[in-house]
Amino acid sequence: MAVAALTTYEFPAKDTADKFPAPLLYIGWEDHKMFCAPFCVPVPPDMKFGDMVSNMLPGMFSAHPDFARIDWATTEWFKSGQPWKPENDKSMADNGLGHKDVIRFRTPGLTGLGGSCF
Repeated sequence: MAVAALTTYEFPAKDTADKFPAPLLYIGWEDHKMFCAPFCVPVPPDMKFGDMVSNMLPGMFSAHPDFARIDWATTEWFKSGQPWKPENDKSMADNGLGHKDVIRFRTPGLTGLGGSCF
């Protein structure tokens, strides 16, 4: 819903990158409703994308029984809702990721608890 302000509505943002230990990244797993919304985590811009996948995602998503069955080679990635192909050996910044970006991944063949999301 649009907001109609009665006067000028200008204010400094309170959640700029300089207020966090690293740029914030929202990460979500499509078709897995055990996680109702993307996680928001600080991710250093010089971290390699592959390191984020192998070192950070297990801590966020491994409680789901499907996580151990993910074939990362067939995983589909999305950035701000658009198909996207990250490069594992490049940094987050080199992959074009910055403060408050949203990425999601879909794991073909894995569609939630017992195939509940189809």
